[in-house]
Amino acid sequence: MNEIAQSCGASCQPFVNYWMHNGFVNVDDEKMSKSLGNFFTVRDILPRLRHPEVLRCFLLSSHYRGPINYSLVQLQQADAALNRFYTALRGLPLVAAAAEADIWQQRFATAMDEDFNTPEALAVLQMLAREINTRRAEGHIDAAAVLAARFRTLAAVLGLVQLDPEVWSRLQLPAEDCDAVPAGAGPDEAQIQACITARLAARKARDFAESDRLRDELAAQGIVLEDKPGGVTEWRRR
Repeated sequence: MNEIAQSCGASCQPFVNYWMHNGFVNVDDEKMSKSLGNFFTVRDILPRLRHPEVLRCFLLSSHYRGPINYSLVQLQQADAALNRFYTALRGLPLVAAAAEADIWQQRFATAMDEDFNTPEALAVLQMLAREINTRRAEGHIDAAAVLAARFRTLAAVLGLVQLDPEVWSRLQLPAEDCDAVPAGAGPDEAQIQACITARLAARKARDFAESDRLRDELAAQGIVLEDKPGGVTEWRRR
């Protein structure tokens, strides 16, 4: 009852409807505690992430009742999983999700109804992302877009994939966690766009050596260029 009294007194709001006891947090397979000096807060973690969604994905990858093992490798895996999600949606037209339930929604609901089994729900999203990629590779863009709409509605339940895929692709990884980019390196968007403009001018002048040099210069700084039909060049951070 102390928790109820304290929470209601501090917030002047009704107490929660459900009280869930979660597992312990471990750090590199060792219990987190102040006495061991391995204690940290969310504020300590966020600067090491591309985006706060990475932390959410990391937490959801473990069942709430089980232990959560925090490590840099686990955060990198969560970032990679989110990157695959956003990549699957990138470039697809936005369409409305079908009103009627489909197999993906049923699988997702089954996982969530099983004691809030978020790891299994994430597995459903991973399978759906692969299906989207398959439809896209086969040239069935409309079908891929319909699946992408379903993906967004399901991911939103977990608070994931809330950004535009183009925005996500341009977020910079923290330098200390990115092997490809030295600490403190990485051009900003204005510098990248200036380099792209110079490269397009070089290609127009048929100076392909200069065009390749500019592409390689950006690649060395973790920037990947993607030439699209119509002479358009898009970019993303590796």
